[in-house]
Amino acid sequence: MSATKFTGPVLPDGESRDLYVVDGRITFEPQAGADVVASGWIVPGLVDAHNHLGLEDHGAITDDEVEAQALADRDTGALLLRDCGSPTDTRWVHERDDLPRLIRCGRHLARTRRYIRNFGHEVEPDQLVAYAAEQARTSDGWIKLVGDWISRDAGDLTPSFDVVTFTAAIDAAHAEGAKVTAHCFGTDVLQGLLDAGIDCIEHGTGLGMEHLEQMVAGGVALVPTVMQTAKFPQFAADGREKFPAYSATMDDLFARRRETLLTAHEAGVDLFVGSDGGGVARHGELAGEIEAMVAMGLPQADVIAAASWKARSWLGFAGIEEGASADFVVYDADPRVDLSVLRRPVAVVLRGAVVA
Repeated sequence: MSATKFTGPVLPDGESRDLYVVDGRITFEPQAGADVVASGWIVPGLVDAHNHLGLEDHGAITDDEVEAQALADRDTGALLLRDCGSPTDTRWVHERDDLPRLIRCGRHLARTRRYIRNFGHEVEPDQLVAYAAEQARTSDGWIKLVGDWISRDAGDLTPSFDVVTFTAAIDAAHAEGAKVTAHCFGTDVLQGLLDAGIDCIEHGTGLGMEHLEQMVAGGVALVPTVMQTAKFPQFAADGREKFPAYSATMDDLFARRRETLLTAHEAGVDLFVGSDGGGVARHGELAGEIEAMVAMGLPQADVIAAASWKARSWLGFAGIEEGASADFVVYDADPRVDLSVLRRPVAVVLRGAVVA
């Protein structure tokens, strides 16, 4: 097979090397006659750890629209997408070598009339375990629970299900070999989910130190989606007249979200980067989430790691190593130093092909 060559510092160690691609895979063994395709900082393919491929404001979308979303993500260097809930059957994406790798969670599992219409399966407590098991069997090894949402009866955020029901659903998913993540804005739902053995928390704005210590001990990850939590003031404003308690909760969560995030990092919680693309957010904005996390005060180098090789390892995918699939991005400067390069990759390489 013909070989291609890329040269420059390779992250995470930053050692300058010649990297060759042969039959879609990486080798560091010199290949005679290989053409140099690009030079620069070579970074393992980026990971959008909270993505909604196949979701728009109204719910499910067509395959053509899914393709457009996937290409928007891919062309910015996001080569692995962890879907955190989608009403569209996107299994066909696995068959397209030109589209990002995809980890599907299936549909959100929410309480009846306690989530965004047409997004997830809305179920009653006695149905949740069966739905969790079914989603676990048909997903790519993850499922997504809606941990809390506004209750119109309570007028505030409340857990979607009781602790016993959450625990049984998580156990059922684990029995099928799947991990479980949960949407969590507030505080009340967190302890029960952590005690039940949840694997990841999405958003996590209600986390306290007692939760963070338990997350570190249990290896529970956090995907903070700070571009999404930046919308809390609007959520609060929209509900102020009808749901004043909810509005006050959202204002409070927004006011302390930076402290919560930095405390999670300092405590040693595994943080990953998710754009929340799909629905009210757009695809192709992983760079924006990285920028937002750094603006919150997280170390730039740590955020780049969390959006690349660290996330790939967490999700069971190789980085840049001998024999691995050639999924990487080339930049003209070190993104750990200059974030602006994330918006202008020199080359995006997926499965050995230069796709952007």
